[in-house]
Amino acid sequence: MRRTEPLGRGAMDGPTKLPPPPPLARLLESGPAALFLDFDGTLVDIAPRPGDIHVPDGLLDRLHALRDRLEGRLALVSGRALDDLTGHLGQPAICRAGSHGASRFLADGTRLGDEPRGLSDGSVAELRAFAEAHGLFYETKTHGGALHFRGAPEKREATLAFAEEFAASRELCVTSGKGVAELVRPGATKAAAVEAFMQVAPFAGAAPVFIGDDVTDEDGFAGAIEHGGFGIAVGERPSEKARYGLDSVAAVHHWLEI
Repeated sequence: MRRTEPLGRGAMDGPTKLPPPPPLARLLESGPAALFLDFDGTLVDIAPRPGDIHVPDGLLDRLHALRDRLEGRLALVSGRALDDLTGHLGQPAICRAGSHGASRFLADGTRLGDEPRGLSDGSVAELRAFAEAHGLFYETKTHGGALHFRGAPEKREATLAFAEEFAASRELCVTSGKGVAELVRPGATKAAAVEAFMQVAPFAGAAPVFIGDDVTDEDGFAGAIEHGGFGIAVGERPSEKARYGLDSVAAVHHWLEI
């Protein structure tokens, strides 16, 4: 089922604060729901560098309990590569998509879809050289790469311009988030991850809810809307597509009851 009424407010209407979502228990009373959760900025607070995040003790156990409550309809959808996510969180027995949805696995470890290709050695070397020359942090990803300029916000425009030119010459795409420009393969979006999971059990037929804090999560919100669900934006960033908002990572944990 597709909704035709407007579901989101924010960037196009000015800094309107989105209302909080109804309690999760009430949502589940209305029928089966599927939750798609971003990681950085949604389940854990953002750090200056990706490796510096703090994962709360027991978070994975609480997510497994939430998975059981949802009868398996829970997926983590992160910009991180999945091996990086596992290194911080532990091995989740949860559906998950990494590298902005490009690499997807079911809860039992079965791959969903094709394995995406990584960047060539030459591309990685060129990205590293740019990062070193401009005092940026380059993050290697299994299926892409990321130039972080959070510590040098004045270099945002130059970094994005370089990334766009680099991507255009190599049939890549650029996703821009909070202080980062990422190079990914075409089709590596969080909307594509939602679409893939919604085609299989136990997600098929449920109402999807996507929760995320960054610009790249707008694609996830759009994917949820396409299947009759909605998005929840985290933090103060204006959102064009989210229906509801939560103020912080702590508020997300409270809403999820974890």
